[in-house]
Amino acid sequence: MKTKITLILFAVCFQMFAWGPTGHRVVGEIAERHLTKKARKKVKAALEGESLAMCSNWMDFIKSERSYDSLSSWHYVTIPSLDKYHHEGELKGDVIQAIDRFIRELESKEYSVDEKFALRCLVHLVGDIHHPLHVGNGEDRGGNQVKVKWFGRKTNLHRVWDSDIIDNQKISYTEYANWINVTEKDQVAKWQEASIMTWVEESISYRESIYDLPEEGKLGYRYNYDHIEQVNLRLVQAGIRLAGVLNQIYG
Repeated sequence: MKTKITLILFAVCFQMFAWGPTGHRVVGEIAERHLTKKARKKVKAALEGESLAMCSNWMDFIKSERSYDSLSSWHYVTIPSLDKYHHEGELKGDVIQAIDRFIRELESKEYSVDEKFALRCLVHLVGDIHHPLHVGNGEDRGGNQVKVKWFGRKTNLHRVWDSDIIDNQKISYTEYANWINVTEKDQVAKWQEASIMTWVEESISYRESIYDLPEEGKLGYRYNYDHIEQVNLRLVQAGIRLAGVLNQIYG
């Protein structure tokens, strides 16, 4: 019975945060393909052989463990508009603060827990901050309170962006990475030069399009067609930028 309750709690939490498992694995897979040889070797050692793709969902997986509840605010940030960002206090934190924290830990080798923990968290959170609805408007819990139907099934706008659009493509995470990982070298360099606040500004820029919903909230082929390029862009940007950060730390 306890196991069943834990699984239910995990399912509820899963609906609240993050790209779905496929999305995070796509980010990790693309990042691994853009690592330098030196960085790849060091990352593999730090993760004890685990790939970036397979460690990428660890922060969602541990939501079923109550002792990690304090980490929940690290997955997102609330910014109603670019001139209204006031970061949370150090005891709570948000995704911007958490990314900064783990980059500092990995660079200095002074860990709050250990290297593997810091690396797993960083991999996940770089994915999260590129999810437009993880930079919330402060009104609807990142779209979780916006009820819609996805091909007739009741869901919410956040979940549509987490996993429904991605899973609707019916391909594995490696196939997905093959599909979207076609960026020219000069574009890779430009994306990797961008600051974390630029990543945030980009996520905010998608809001008008994301919330442009039919009155009845029925989403399907049209919404998929209108937004698949946006989803794919955010996934590939997250992967390439994650690789850039790790190359800087480990390269």
